[in-house]
Amino acid sequence: MTENLTRATTAERISDAPGSTITLLTDTAELTCNTASFEAGAAGAPVHFHTKATEFFHVTDGRLDVLVGDEVHTLSKGDFISIAPGVKHAFAPAAGHTAEVFVGFTPGMARFDYYRLLGRVRAGEATVQDIIDSQPVYDNHYAESDAWAGRLRSAEA
Repeated sequence: MTENLTRATTAERISDAPGSTITLLTDTAELTCNTASFEAGAAGAPVHFHTKATEFFHVTDGRLDVLVGDEVHTLSKGDFISIAPGVKHAFAPAAGHTAEVFVGFTPGMARFDYYRLLGRVRAGEATVQDIIDSQPVYDNHYAESDAWAGRLRSAEA
């Protein structure tokens, strides 16, 4: 295949949590890409890591908090960050802000079904246990982080 074209008008959109929408762009063996739109206060993605894929984020609008290892970075419009396999990370809009983000993975790995699973959980058609059981399938392994938990406590104070 020499191209992979996704038109904005026909791209699949998934609401995976309150205030969060994922727009699916491409999902090939080489590259998986989507956009994520977060309203202020949206939970974002919990702490996790990937064993095979590098994940990258380009903030196209707003402000995004990103956990990398044990450090939380706040990214603004135009900022970019990549996270190597095996490194714990999480992301959510910065307190009081919205965020629009271009997200990619390389290599890709049929990750769109993971996003669809998140949408089914939100719709009550699947369970959190289904997400837990899918960790090895989608190379999305959940973890914990005192730094990320501390960020959440600070935002609530």
